[in-house]
Amino acid sequence: MSSPGEAGGPGGPVPPGSGWPGDVATPATPVAHTAAEVEALSGSAPGLTELVARQSVCRACPRLVTWREEVAAVRRRSFQTERYWGRPIPGWGAEAPKVLIVGLAPAAHGGNRTGRIFTGDRSGDFLFASLYRCGLADSPVSARAGDGQRMREARMMAAVRCAPPANKPTPGERDTCAPWLVAEIRQVSHSARVIVCLGGFAWQAVWPVLRAAGFALPPRRPPFGHGAEVELRRHGSAQSARQPAAQPGARAAAGSGAQAAAGSGAQPGAGSGGQGAQPSAQAAAGPGAQPAGRPVLLLGCYHPSQQNTFTGRVTPDMLDTVFRRAANYAGVRGVCGGSSDGVASP
Repeated sequence: MSSPGEAGGPGGPVPPGSGWPGDVATPATPVAHTAAEVEALSGSAPGLTELVARQSVCRACPRLVTWREEVAAVRRRSFQTERYWGRPIPGWGAEAPKVLIVGLAPAAHGGNRTGRIFTGDRSGDFLFASLYRCGLADSPVSARAGDGQRMREARMMAAVRCAPPANKPTPGERDTCAPWLVAEIRQVSHSARVIVCLGGFAWQAVWPVLRAAGFALPPRRPPFGHGAEVELRRHGSAQSARQPAAQPGARAAAGSGAQAAAGSGAQPGAGSGGQGAQPSAQAAAGPGAQPAGRPVLLLGCYHPSQQNTFTGRVTPDMLDTVFRRAANYAGVRGVCGGSSDGVASP
């Protein structure tokens, strides 16, 4: 049986079905080896559990497969006695979430080690502390899979599911991975009210994904910034965009500046100006689709990377403002601290 943090664990990725907490894949789970197979397997998954299983065994990007498995075999010195997950990091959290949180990609010694997104590194520590304060997580600490942590009416996912070298996925890797995100958003769209994008890369990557998932997008993409807001609807309903409120120590990022705000290796050409991943429209409709007139709020948030948190570009209060806004808009129960701006969801 494989377990996170087990002493003397062997190197290399964890085999599916070997007992890792939360691993729903089995040796029989179909594996995508190409972008076309990602498209087919993501679109044909009969439910969220099977989709998560298929995400977790994907091998479609050779560079990422090589890197994630090399890291899992070699391991950082401080984690030499631990078993690394070494596989793609699937979406995690509530099965009927009101708040979706989209990040860049798992960290080599964070999610790639623990098997759970934003878990086991300082960015995750900073993020989960805020989620806990804002009523979206059971605990301020997320250490490893199976630690008892639970998301409250929220779910996390990444634009790229594998840990990339230097934390920089290529545009091609982002595009190959995009159908997993399209399918996951479709699966939970019946309940989702807010999507929070952590960093400029996630903000850029999510636009073509949302189009493929059935959302009508504004003619002009609003610039990324901390606190930037866009209300989206399906089937041609009107959208509204709001500029981010001024934040102490924060500078709203636009255009190429959004990459610096991401703090996570956002790449030039990562979808700016409507370009980038164009997942198939086969994922545009589905049984979980929201009513046409019900809006979904897209929120921008600076990434809680060490670079951003150490320099003060991102503070606890700044994260809390975004996540309290998300929780209040979505109507999450038991939110502490009240609304950040007094505006409830429509």
